Amino acid sequence: MAIDIESAWTALGGDPALVSRVTTVERPGTLPARLPVRELARACVGACALAAAELAARRAGFAEVPEVRVDDGAVAAAFLSERHLLVGGRAPVAFAPLSRFWRTTDGWVRTHANYPHHQARLLGALDLPADASADTVAARLAEHTAREAEEAVYAAGGLAVALRTPTEWQAHEQAAEVAARPLIERERPTTAPTRVLAPLDPAAAPLLPAAGLRVLDLTRVLAGPVATRTLALLGADVLRVDAPWLPELPDLHADTGFGKRSATLDLSAVPGTFEELLASADVVVTGYRPGALDRFGLSPKALSARRPGLVVAQVSAWGAYGPWGARRGFDSLVQVATGIAATEGSAERPGALPAQALDHGTGYLLAAAVLRALTEQSYDGGGRFVRLALARTAHWLTDGIRPASASGAPYEGPEAWLAETDGPLGRLRHARPPVAFAGGPAGYARPPVPWASDSARWR
Repeated sequence: MAIDIESAWTALGGDPALVSRVTTVERPGTLPARLPVRELARACVGACALAAAELAARRAGFAEVPEVRVDDGAVAAAFLSERHLLVGGRAPVAFAPLSRFWRTTDGWVRTHANYPHHQARLLGALDLPADASADTVAARLAEHTAREAEEAVYAAGGLAVALRTPTEWQAHEQAAEVAARPLIERERPTTAPTRVLAPLDPAAAPLLPAAGLRVLDLTRVLAGPVATRTLALLGADVLRVDAPWLPELPDLHADTGFGKRSATLDLSAVPGTFEELLASADVVVTGYRPGALDRFGLSPKALSARRPGLVVAQVSAWGAYGPWGARRGFDSLVQVATGIAATEGSAERPGALPAQALDHGTGYLLAAAVLRALTEQSYDGGGRFVRLALARTAHWLTDGIRPASASGAPYEGPEAWLAETDGPLGRLRHARPPVAFAGGPAGYARPPVPWASDSARWR
């Protein structure tokens, strides 16, 4: 499968003829890597922008889909949005001290401990006190093999993954399960009347293809929030709902919270409130590990049964199948498991992609899948279920066919694609949205609000 906009659009079920509406501005200096990261980023954003333009044309009654423009500079800035962010002039904290690579007796293991509960589980698995230093953790992990550390930390509910080469990953059962799935899983689980989307004024500026749609955002780091931030950009009323005891990291919330409202809800204590939200939702996006929400009756099947015609979008690290289907994961860990870290560095000294491209790329594909589902529903109704996984996006990146190299426009840095916005969180420097089509929005309508500052109800 080629790594280009046409392949991504085909995976979304789009009409191949519409790819001709896309113009790309290639900038070879962006997102440098051994793997085709720039091409993947361009493909994901381009497919998302085309899906937005297609839905806009459908709702506004255009005879032709608006032209789409994908600029590698804008895409690169967006894929590094969490690094470009400044909050009141302060740079964000990217990774906590215990989120890193560690030497083991036979190689390397990478841990993720940005959240306090993940750090506590990591230290518990290693039988270390809560105030253990990085040197103490290093000494303890150096006593184990990478696979021993991976299994011990996972068993304790933490996050650690042993470094694997591409060959080692290909021999893993989870890799076979991932490779057997399409890049974007698309199902039609329920029947329902054809969705009648309110028409858009073709002269409106900007043209917002998701205007009037309600999106319940049950996602966390990073792919899901990128997808729902994109739907908010396009006019959707996005309400992010978190558990009160799982606060989001402030800088990450600032980066991905544009256009959204933020509320907390204890589903076990007040289930009726969620039912009220679901009763008038058009889309539900979930980003927790598969099965984590099932005990609250929030599996895709249960949601579709209670709200016929709903679009349910699910994103996970490893996929909702195979021996790792129920495991937690993050972009950095998927890179380590799937051989990307070894490819970008080596088995002796692992590297990383120039951006969290699995998160961002999967996020834009997830938003595109939602937009395409809404367009399809406007013709023939029915509920929709779309599912993506970071590991499947990684498979596309590592096994896909790299497009032929092309010359392009000069790249002089990200400044042209950064903006400053004042809001409740202070002055933010942030990346501009890369999803662009003729007549569409050029920027976010609202800055992010403080976490949990809204009530759990629709406006």
